[in-house]
Amino acid sequence: MRELESDFSPSNVGWTAEWVDATVDHSIFLITSQGEILSWNSGGVRLEGYAAQEIVGRHFSELYTPEDRQAGLPAAVLAKVERAGRHVWEGWRLRKDGAQFWASVVTSGLRKTNSDERRAVQIVRDVTENRKAHEAVIESERRVRLLVEGVTDYAIFMLTPEGYVTNWNSGAQRIKGYRAEEITGSHFSRFYTPDDAAAGLPQRSLDTAARDGRFETESWRVRHDGQTFWAHVVIDAIRDDDGELIGFAKITRNITEKRRASETLEQTREALFQAQKMEAVGKLTGGVAHDFNNVLQVLRGNLELLENRHRRDTWSVERLAHAIDAVERGAKLASQLLAFGRRQALRPTVVDLAAMVRSMDSLLARALGEMIRVETVIAAGLWNTLVDTHQLENVLLNLAINARDAMPLGGRLTVELSNTMLDDRYVRALTDVPPGQYVMLGVTDTGTGMTAEVAEHAFDPFYSTKPEGHGTGLGLSMAYGFIKQSGGHIKIYSEVGHGTTVKIYLPRSTEKAEAMPLKRMGSTMVGGEETILVVEDDVKVQSTVVEMLAGLGYSVLKADDAEQALAVIRSGVNIDLLFTDVVMPGTLRSPEMARQAVQLLPHLKVLFTSGYTQNAIVHGGRLDAGVELLSKPYSQEELAWKVRRVLGSPGKSVASDGKSAFLETTTHDVQTCFRAR
Repeated sequence: MRELESDFSPSNVGWTAEWVDATVDHSIFLITSQGEILSWNSGGVRLEGYAAQEIVGRHFSELYTPEDRQAGLPAAVLAKVERAGRHVWEGWRLRKDGAQFWASVVTSGLRKTNSDERRAVQIVRDVTENRKAHEAVIESERRVRLLVEGVTDYAIFMLTPEGYVTNWNSGAQRIKGYRAEEITGSHFSRFYTPDDAAAGLPQRSLDTAARDGRFETESWRVRHDGQTFWAHVVIDAIRDDDGELIGFAKITRNITEKRRASETLEQTREALFQAQKMEAVGKLTGGVAHDFNNVLQVLRGNLELLENRHRRDTWSVERLAHAIDAVERGAKLASQLLAFGRRQALRPTVVDLAAMVRSMDSLLARALGEMIRVETVIAAGLWNTLVDTHQLENVLLNLAINARDAMPLGGRLTVELSNTMLDDRYVRALTDVPPGQYVMLGVTDTGTGMTAEVAEHAFDPFYSTKPEGHGTGLGLSMAYGFIKQSGGHIKIYSEVGHGTTVKIYLPRSTEKAEAMPLKRMGSTMVGGEETILVVEDDVKVQSTVVEMLAGLGYSVLKADDAEQALAVIRSGVNIDLLFTDVVMPGTLRSPEMARQAVQLLPHLKVLFTSGYTQNAIVHGGRLDAGVELLSKPYSQEELAWKVRRVLGSPGKSVASDGKSAFLETTTHDVQTCFRAR
């Protein structure tokens, strides 16, 4: 064995033996150059399990496991000590009872003073607990590595302090599209959009993480294939025990769907708010519409009666015309509020919108003036739709007038009709629009356009950008309510300086289109000699209507409610037309009264009137089948036309002075007459 710089002189041997024997945490013993054990201390007894008399004289290889002995480890230890003077090793050690412990073993060569005799000392320490701790650390690191590698919903990777990728998990490969060998060593700025990278966002994120320990954000990121996704990003600074920055841990999550869901939720909330607002306005409107329209009916009817009496007084006629015009404006306002609140009584028919639009060419030209050119684009094979054409004409005219006001210097108005499909993706955020086939009516102008804020509030009632006194702000809200009540969808596209497009989508109908209704021509009123029973609880409205019908030549009976009306009908008097208000006090509702009346008089015609139907004869926003309605307030001309239409005969012209013989009989008179019989 190679000589060591140790001096085991006689003066030191005693102290050394005592120190070695007193050591209990280490097994320390001498062996010969052939491996025979010469000494044994108390630490050997405790660690190895042998008493001194049991092990001294035996070969030290017995302390090694069978596997190590078979591998020649004891001989290798002696050879290494002979050659190098020292051998250091860690491995399993065998106790007397067969148990094993993990040992740290140092074998050193010795020489005896003034002698060529060689010895070796072996020092053994039980480090099983250290090994367990080490293995636990290794196992923990392995599990963390497997955990990180197994995560597929998060991109988890490390960066150098300069931002270069050093490792890559499977989640990063799935989310960002790069394999580890493609991206390791690349700078992480390649994940940013060109604009963000040019703005220096990658470096600012590292600087923030280095300064604050953490950086968190949401923004667009770029995949390997060039597609973008909305990402939630966290960058944590990693430092060593001395606080030195050694890199960054970066976690990226694809939250594109979450963002879309959030946007959809926000849009749904806005739609719900809009629906609630509309419902509130509708209830408010419905609550006042009946009484308000009754008031307007009294005003209009009596103004027209006065106008008929004073036709030769120019001054009076002019004043009365102004008053009638004011009543019409009030009626239009109430009608627009009902339309916005989806409370109109619609009479939809299956219609070819191409025919409707063509029939309005001259009307649009007159409304827009010579400075605006109208173009109509109608796609081939246009589908039919189910809609109230009268109301849709009003919407189209209103949109055209709005477009005219947005083009004070002239321009072009394009009316477009085409077939379209609203798919699931489009209607996802629209709570009341089902996917399917629609007919699209588009109105596009080349005017001033709207800002995003104006477009957002364009359908709100009373919202207007026009000067005070130039519009009610109900035109678009009326259009919105009508289209929604018709089961459709309306959308505004606008850009300041580039004009506005309003697109209306109406559900396709596979039924055959009905012929367009004929327009009323001329202003000659037509009356008749039939008998009409007027049922109206408002005394002033009743009196006015009776006078208007009498002026048209009809014989008129009257009743204050449904019960009185049935009493008149049961009396046996001849009645040709029942003209009844829809909403009246009492337990017997007007529709039920009308049904019983027709059973009593099968030839009887029925015409309802109301300022607000309150769902009595309107369901799902549509008039019940076979129901005729004249909405208040109406003019004497409208009354005359509607009565003749319901009676189904031509009638006769009424003199310009409104004079015509008639019979007015009260309910009391009729009952008294038939009792006398």
